Amino acid sequence: MTQEQPQQRAIKRVWTPVAQQQSPIHTVAMVLEPGHTAEYDPFLLLAEDWFEHGTFDVHPHRGIETVTYVIEGTLHHYDSQHGEGGLGPGDVQWMTAGRGVIHKEDPLPGERVHSLQLWVNLPRAEKMTEPRYQNLRAADMPVREVPGGAVRVFSGSSGGVTAPTRNHVPVTMVDIQLAPGAAVTQDLPGDYNGFLYVLQGSGVFGANDTEAQKGQALLLGSADKDKPSEVHIKARSDLRVLLYAGRPLHEPVVSYGPFVMNTKAEIIQAIEDYQNGTFTAPR
Repeated sequence: MTQEQPQQRAIKRVWTPVAQQQSPIHTVAMVLEPGHTAEYDPFLLLAEDWFEHGTFDVHPHRGIETVTYVIEGTLHHYDSQHGEGGLGPGDVQWMTAGRGVIHKEDPLPGERVHSLQLWVNLPRAEKMTEPRYQNLRAADMPVREVPGGAVRVFSGSSGGVTAPTRNHVPVTMVDIQLAPGAAVTQDLPGDYNGFLYVLQGSGVFGANDTEAQKGQALLLGSADKDKPSEVHIKARSDLRVLLYAGRPLHEPVVSYGPFVMNTKAEIIQAIEDYQNGTFTAPR
C-alpha cells in the first residue's frame, strides 16, 4: 500500500506589519490584526512589541491562551496565583488563562524587551478551564536537525520530533533556522490554518515559491482537510522564521479587551466577576 503524498501548501498572502509608537516606552506592530477570526482561526491576534519597564500594568485575561516568544531582552512575569519568573531570548511562555488570570509581563527597570505575543482562542468547552503556565525554555525544547539548519519544536511536531507541550487546541509552533541555500519541509495536518513570520534573513516559501524577508508575514493557503500537507521553506540568506499553525474551532467569537468568549452574556459575566473579586475563583 503506497503512502499518501502530502499536499504542498502555497502562500496565500504576504504583508509587512507597520510598527506604531504607542508611548515613549512602547512600540507595537500588529502582525495578525484582530477581527479576522474566520481566516486566522484558532488564532486571534499576533502583536510584536518593543517595550520598557512600566508599559503594562497588572491586567486580566479569560477564555484564551497567550503564547509569548522573547526575541530580545529578559521578560519578567508575575501573576497572583503562581508567583514570578523570567524568560530570555528564544524562550516561550504558554499561558492558559482559562477561567481567569490576573498577571503582568514587564522588563526589569532599565531593560527593553522585543517580543511576539500570540492569542490562541480556547474552545467553548475549555473557556473556563483551570489556568496554567508552561515556560518553554529554548534550551529544553526538542530540536529536529536538518542539513544546514535546525527546527526547534515548541508545540506540535516537525518531521517526527514532538514537543511535550500540552495543548487545549492542537497547535504547531516551530522556530526554523537555516543557512543560505538550506531547505526544510514542515508537515501539517490539512485542516490547520497557519502563517509564518520572518525574524531574520530572506527565503522562498510554499508551492508557489513566494519570496519574503525579515519583518514580513505569510499566510498559508488551504489544503484538503482530510489529508496531510506540508510547506517547503528555502533560505536565500541566513534565515530565521517562526511558523504557527492550528486546528480551527469554527465557533462564535465575542471579545472585549482581554476577554474572549462565545456570547455577549459571557463577556458581561467576565466583567462582573473581575469587578466583584471572583474572577479567578473556581466554578
